[in-house]
Amino acid sequence: MSAAGLRTPPKLKPDTLRVIPLGGLGDVGRNMASLEVNGKILLIDCGVLFPDDAHPGVDLILPGIEAIRDRLDDIVGLVLTHGHEDHIGAVPYLLKLRNDIPVFGSRLTLALLREKLREHRIRNTDLREVGDHSLVKLEQFELEFVAVNHSIPDAMALFLRTPAGKVLHTGDFKMDQLPLDGRITDLRAFARLGEEGVDLFMTDSTNAEVPGFTTPEKDIQPALQRVFATSSQRLIVACFASHVHRVQQVMDEAVRYGRKVVYVGRSMVRNMSIARDLGFLKVPGNTLIELKDLDQYKPEDVVIISTGSQGEPLSALSRIANREHPVIELRAGDTVLLASSLIPGNENSVYRVINGLSRLGARVIHKGNALVHVSGHASAGELLYCYNIVRPRNVMPVHGEVRHLIANAELAQATGVRRDHTVIVEDGDVVDLRDGKVSVVGRVDAGYVFVDGSTVGDISETELTDRRILGEEGFISILAVVNTHTNQIVSGPDLHARGFVDDDSVFDGIRRELADALVRAMQEGVEDSQQLQQVLRRGVGRWVNKTHRRRPMIIPTVVTT
Repeated sequence: MSAAGLRTPPKLKPDTLRVIPLGGLGDVGRNMASLEVNGKILLIDCGVLFPDDAHPGVDLILPGIEAIRDRLDDIVGLVLTHGHEDHIGAVPYLLKLRNDIPVFGSRLTLALLREKLREHRIRNTDLREVGDHSLVKLEQFELEFVAVNHSIPDAMALFLRTPAGKVLHTGDFKMDQLPLDGRITDLRAFARLGEEGVDLFMTDSTNAEVPGFTTPEKDIQPALQRVFATSSQRLIVACFASHVHRVQQVMDEAVRYGRKVVYVGRSMVRNMSIARDLGFLKVPGNTLIELKDLDQYKPEDVVIISTGSQGEPLSALSRIANREHPVIELRAGDTVLLASSLIPGNENSVYRVINGLSRLGARVIHKGNALVHVSGHASAGELLYCYNIVRPRNVMPVHGEVRHLIANAELAQATGVRRDHTVIVEDGDVVDLRDGKVSVVGRVDAGYVFVDGSTVGDISETELTDRRILGEEGFISILAVVNTHTNQIVSGPDLHARGFVDDDSVFDGIRRELADALVRAMQEGVEDSQQLQQVLRRGVGRWVNKTHRRRPMIIPTVVTT
């Protein structure tokens, strides 16, 4: 079931639960959902999506918070399932709209959020720490928190009891049976809640296409050991700045091989300091060193843990690959380990960094040529296991691209969930749960909200299109001064280009044609400068397309006297 062709949803009926995904369904990132019953709204997660080449100049992409801007007073709380950027990164932008929204999260999640709020200078917030099995009553919602295993510690699933029914939202999770921190997904709680009755199961879809079970984190340790054992020079490990488990594994191997550890990247330094202070990361004494002291140690005596595993242009690893880092200089024979998965959309950026590192003579090890990373998401076998334990009445796959959502829905149906009780929806689709049955009832606008520097939400798709044209096709400016009384050209047309051709002399052949076109237009009675500018734009556009097969941005200016 989908929302194809549907528009404005009807007024919400009493004791009906309305679920609106505001991000995270259709792409991997900016996760957020709005759940409303009897006029009260609970939000789940509020993350960011990082831009790709199709979003030039954009810093971050927020979920569709504009859809709830006029309902801010009805929000009773925001629940954060875990501390990844795609789940907490947009919280500051929401709290700038209303800073006293109660925010619920685990100890590590809130600690990471506090640093983010401090950077945005947001004060007087209402942050409420919850733990495994915590119960919270919020107006029309009763919340119960359940431990789940993920690629960041302290992740939570959420169980909701509402007048319309009961909802289990897994958050991001997997079922690693031997996790590094010993905290497994609480399947006993899942079974208990299943016995109580789950009217709507909202399940992580990221790995729904992957058969079997996700590889345990501990299984990558032998590969890490081989990397350390075969690295005779400098070793750089790039991973997510939130991947505490991976950093712990690298830290353990560094101690085993007698290497000091240095963090590179502001977010890495900040997050690992928080994790260490809270006891989630164990750092043996005399292991960490400061970046400024790096030159005091031989390259073979240090391991550098860096940000930039996704090829982010300004990250530490990208700057190293481009020989732009102020401290770290890569040399032939050094080893770089990318200990992370490849987020869809980042392929070109990552391969660009790998090529840059390889060009400098480094040995680059990544998931494609070694078992150096495992996913944090449940594969198909784990999802089937959960469906059979929970036995939900209705299923709404979340977190993933459309193909992931469809694959997850098919798994649910394979375990006996009826097709008409399974909804495959994308951001902005409106789903109502009433009398134990889900239905798609409409759509709202939950489109991208772009952050460009200090500007939030003022960047339109038209402006992005202009930026893409400027970056890919170039720019041509035309200036002409005309006398509309005598139908004569006083000056020009003068043509100049940027990012299109290096020598403006290529326009010599078209100048005469443009001048003749302007004169003809004036002779036909055209006096408006806007219309004359269109004559120039059309003339140059036809010429460029015919002779160069390009579509640069064309900016004509006609001054009338």
